[in-house]
Amino acid sequence: MSEGSNGVGTSYLLRFGPAQRVEHFVTMVDFVGLVATGLPQKFYTARWAQWLIGNLGGIDTVRWIHRFFGIVLLVAVVVHLATAFRAILSRKVGFTMAVNKRDFNDAVQTLRYYLGLEDHPAAFDRYDYKQKWEYWSLMIGNVIMILSGLTLMYPAFVARLGPGEIIPAAKVAHSNEGLMAFLVITIWHIFNAHLHPDVFPFDASIFTGQISRERMEHEHPLELARIEGREPGGHGH
Repeated sequence: MSEGSNGVGTSYLLRFGPAQRVEHFVTMVDFVGLVATGLPQKFYTARWAQWLIGNLGGIDTVRWIHRFFGIVLLVAVVVHLATAFRAILSRKVGFTMAVNKRDFNDAVQTLRYYLGLEDHPAAFDRYDYKQKWEYWSLMIGNVIMILSGLTLMYPAFVARLGPGEIIPAAKVAHSNEGLMAFLVITIWHIFNAHLHPDVFPFDASIFTGQISRERMEHEHPLELARIEGREPGGHGH
């Protein structure tokens, strides 16, 4: 990570590189497109859904737009996984998103802190247990959406490979997983990225790539200590 300054004495570190920022932007736009064209199909009897479908050019147009964003999601996930595996195999980076025993202990310690049973919360590395949970939920959800979406796009082909019950099952999985993803992003992610007291009103690090050293010390003290080549001191607060 590189370090700079904003000109008023606050030092910054590079947390997200250009590729990660572009990937997040594409994912964000793609998610909005999928929601805007997917939810109206799920709730097609609602007035707002009919209004949105009408303004987007009708149900056939909405379905084609939805499929386009679905293909973008497929490509984005494949590129993400290929890039991640290549980086891990080249040993340039560790598997920082791997869930381990420490994450469980961190969750317990943080809960105890909220209950007043600890004098400080857990000290986190590059990603805390909440971020890992959101990441794996997203990845598993993406796989479900992609597989079920492809099944619905090519039902005749899929039916030749297995029982016909796969088609209605895929429809239910695609519909419900899409709704759950919408709720998780709009409630869980938006709160942590914008409404959480530590970042309110907006966490711009994924767009600028930079994060202040003060926030790193507060939110990711173990990573900061490793970057600076020192032993982590205290509990990072």
